[in-house]
Amino acid sequence: MLDTLRRNDKSTEEVALGIRRRVFEHAMRNNGGYLSQACSAAEQLAWLYNEELSLGAPTLPMIPKPFGGVPSADNPEYHTGAGYNGPAAPEFDRLFIAPAHYALVAYATLIEVGRMAPEGLEMFNRDGSSVEMIGAEHSPGMEVHNGTLGIGFSTAAGLAWGRKRRGEPGRTWVYMSDGEVQEGQTWEAIAAAAHHRIDNLYAIMDVNRQQCDGAMRSVMDVGDIGAKIEAFGGVAVWVDGHDLDQMRAAVKTPHRGKPLIILANSSPFRGMPTLQLRFPRLHYVRFKSEAERARMNRDIARSLGVSPVDYGQTGGK
Repeated sequence: MLDTLRRNDKSTEEVALGIRRRVFEHAMRNNGGYLSQACSAAEQLAWLYNEELSLGAPTLPMIPKPFGGVPSADNPEYHTGAGYNGPAAPEFDRLFIAPAHYALVAYATLIEVGRMAPEGLEMFNRDGSSVEMIGAEHSPGMEVHNGTLGIGFSTAAGLAWGRKRRGEPGRTWVYMSDGEVQEGQTWEAIAAAAHHRIDNLYAIMDVNRQQCDGAMRSVMDVGDIGAKIEAFGGVAVWVDGHDLDQMRAAVKTPHRGKPLIILANSSPFRGMPTLQLRFPRLHYVRFKSEAERARMNRDIARSLGVSPVDYGQTGGK
């Protein structure tokens, strides 16, 4: 499905490359960033936004407003960041970004598909900004604050159930990370979605086998995720998370009465092979020295086909 905004000349491959380039440039200028998430997730988010999701035009300013405060009777102008995905109309899809630490990658995606201005990324993690480092409900592209505690799928399931009962044709999507299957709430949500036959619920999970404390197998091994999803009543389809054709085919998998979860095998080094030197500590890459920063700058720029970033001798945080 193509959204009403998708009129740019970029291919999905170009969008994915643009995502990695923007995250790389941001990380170099700020002496660190969520680089591995850009490596693993770029094709998946590019595919969703540039091809698969049916979304209306953004309803919020291209340059994000400052944080406007929490919802209250005294704050009638409060809004979530979901307006960057367009209006919440019955015919349109809805998207939840479950792993809030993917926010930097999500913002880069919005820019690449023309839903947010590049200036928005300059506000990242600034005092008073809505462009949060850990995406919150007021952050661009976000509708609720999911965190990394496994609540994203259950939030999406609840909305999808309500939409199905109202007869809305739009689908509900959730973008997940594999660390969320270490949380019990995820499995409850899959079982509940199957029980209530919530088949307008779709998910794509970035299976990069990394989490904040290192490689998942060393923290808490999760075994065969696909088999577990099937056992809890969902439909699971494995794909190469960097292969667009496989994702395009997977979303067509029949799943009547069940949620569909696309398991996207991915590499946390894709496009930036020099990150392997930091394995298994990849969650947030803060450069250990100016020499490492300069080496990463040179090597990643070469891999991505761009010039090294001019960040100055003392640039960054």
